[in-house]
Amino acid sequence: MEARLDRDRGRGLRLTVTCMAGALLVIAFLPLLVVARMPLNDLDAGATATLHRYALTDPVVTDALIVWTNVFGPWSWRIAVAVLAGWLLRRGAPRLALWAVTTMAVGGLLGAGLKILVDRARPILPEPVALASGEAFPSGHALNVTLGAGVFVLALLPRLSGRGRWTAWGVALFLVVSVAYTRVALGVHWVSDVVAGVVLGMAVIAASTAAFETWRRAQGRRPADQPVEGVEPEAVDAVRRA
Repeated sequence: MEARLDRDRGRGLRLTVTCMAGALLVIAFLPLLVVARMPLNDLDAGATATLHRYALTDPVVTDALIVWTNVFGPWSWRIAVAVLAGWLLRRGAPRLALWAVTTMAVGGLLGAGLKILVDRARPILPEPVALASGEAFPSGHALNVTLGAGVFVLALLPRLSGRGRWTAWGVALFLVVSVAYTRVALGVHWVSDVVAGVVLGMAVIAASTAAFETWRRAQGRRPADQPVEGVEPEAVDAVRRA
């Protein structure tokens, strides 16, 4: 039992290191893009001004956006993934549970570190319709919805039919786009903030799924088509036996 726990801890460490390594290039280049590319800054200012005018003229839609952005905020996803991990543990998929929690944790830590590194101010508007604290870049909402939705889809794909898999990816995409939109529409983030959050989330998921695949192949399992089968296709058999 102790040997198994040691192996699992070692795998968790390798998974964490791989996630960080996969996101290093993103961390290195995205701040440069923000401060150096003037067209991107123009896009930021133009989109924020346009959406802010819409928010002021339609308070009903603005209230709906506030509800949506709060419901699918960072802590909602953290709690949801923790619940998912607990369910996976109970159903006999501990490695998949570890992957889900590690992906969320590493992504969150990288996002927090990047906020401190870039130290970008949020938009300052004459008549704000919403307020948010902390640094702007990258958007924590955009990052966590990308991480959370990606984790749920990749963990549950083996349990879905062909049509269900397409539906799951479609719902995940809608959640990412809609939550990212609310942050700009409410005037609490620039466009580049939410783009950075989504890109960072995708980078962390890509790195963590690649690390997880090395676990499977080291155990002699066949390669997984992850966008179709999820990160651990055989986990569905463990769930059925549980």
